[in-house]
Amino acid sequence: MKTGFAGLGVMGGPMARHLVTAGHAVVGYNRSPDKARAWAEATGGTFVATVAEAAAGAGLFVLCVGNDDDVRQVVIEALPHLAPGAVIVDHTTTSAKVAREMADLTTGQGAFFIDAPVSGGQAGAENGQLSVMAGGDADALSRVEPALMSYSKAIKHMGPSGAGQLTKMVNQICIAGVVQGLAEAVHFAEQAGLDTDAVYDAVSKGAAQSWQMDNRWKTMAKGEFDFGFAVDWMRKDLGLVLDEARANGSHLALTALVDQFYSEVQALGGARWDTSSLAARLQDRARKA
Repeated sequence: MKTGFAGLGVMGGPMARHLVTAGHAVVGYNRSPDKARAWAEATGGTFVATVAEAAAGAGLFVLCVGNDDDVRQVVIEALPHLAPGAVIVDHTTTSAKVAREMADLTTGQGAFFIDAPVSGGQAGAENGQLSVMAGGDADALSRVEPALMSYSKAIKHMGPSGAGQLTKMVNQICIAGVVQGLAEAVHFAEQAGLDTDAVYDAVSKGAAQSWQMDNRWKTMAKGEFDFGFAVDWMRKDLGLVLDEARANGSHLALTALVDQFYSEVQALGGARWDTSSLAARLQDRARKA
């Protein structure tokens, strides 16, 4: 089965590489041709100049692009060229609304659309250890699941179209709260004059333990914020969360507050820092106090 892949960035590039390594005939497209060429040279995949070429005859078409508008554009360009009954798998984090819209569009043209955002970040993509939360036709998902497992450690079908995106919103709510709590804990330990490494050793074996603590506590304390998932991207995701919350009546006071804090990080010049840079905001305040 030919596989088209659109979006060969920090997430899509490694995912497409895993597909090639697993033996799939992958044709890659990226808006920046140089990036697509470099990916093909590094992986042995094939790169093309247009979405239509990547989609031509593909039974599986995967995309990992920027936002709702990008997804609309790529899907509309790809649809006329796909093999009959093709499955489109979208790993972009988008609104649930666009996922449902694309599902309706593809169903009307004899294809299937699976909204399948991922968790695990750049490291998860590089190591083939992503968690996938999927919405859409369960049978269509099961057909392509073996291919998706080349870069995933878990794939969970969450329900109808849009359910994958809604689940990713839950994921981002959790991360926002945990990272803010961790940033405050590191800040408090520093202000109290404690040895932050010793504090980590003391608290990381108990109820406070988390993935974020194990992977970001020490780098937060050092002021290192270059670990992949950028503040700009997190703010995009939290914007989707807060839009959905207004629509469904959810009350997300903490999420809204953390989104505001990330805007302050952007103002410090941290738009491309990773999400643990909430600590930088507190470090900046302490220096100015």
